[in-house]
Amino acid sequence: MHVYFHPQIIAYDGSQLSSLWAYRTFGLLGESIVSFRGPCRVDFAHMVDVEDLKNRSPIYGSDMLHFVVEHFDHDLEKAVLRQRLLVAVARDILEEKAGVKLLRRGDDLFFQERKLSISIATASPVSTMMHFALNISPEGTPVPAAGLIEMGFSPQDIPGLAEGIGQAYALEIQGVLMARCKVRGVT
Repeated sequence: MHVYFHPQIIAYDGSQLSSLWAYRTFGLLGESIVSFRGPCRVDFAHMVDVEDLKNRSPIYGSDMLHFVVEHFDHDLEKAVLRQRLLVAVARDILEEKAGVKLLRRGDDLFFQERKLSISIATASPVSTMMHFALNISPEGTPVPAAGLIEMGFSPQDIPGLAEGIGQAYALEIQGVLMARCKVRGVT
């Protein structure tokens, strides 16, 4: 699995959740987790969560750490489980590095009862995809939110944090693949 942090700012608008985005954009052929920093504003045309669409709930933030993940299968339930695994991996790393306690509710993280993350899993014609993002700053969010800066991370910490979360997720996925290869069937 490719793990890549892009050092330049990218504005996340939802269009990144499209087949082969990592390959078309960065030349990463195959399964990948790509991270980058940037603002977030998902208009209704690119909104994947139909509940948010029906409620006309805006999705935006001024400064976030984004992860876009692509796996080449068509099992949306597996994608949702992987999404929750990614969120749990991020929580473990953030708690360890910042010495804080975070709450995970499904695919969302909360710090002091304020929303720290956004996340969605979906299917494309050739793959399943996820977007997961952490507020760096909660400024401009439509709900009470927390950010990585107030948890003690500096702007210089963000690339290393992105790389750490990406690598830890890739290792979990590799571990799952290896675990299924070492057990014998039962009758």
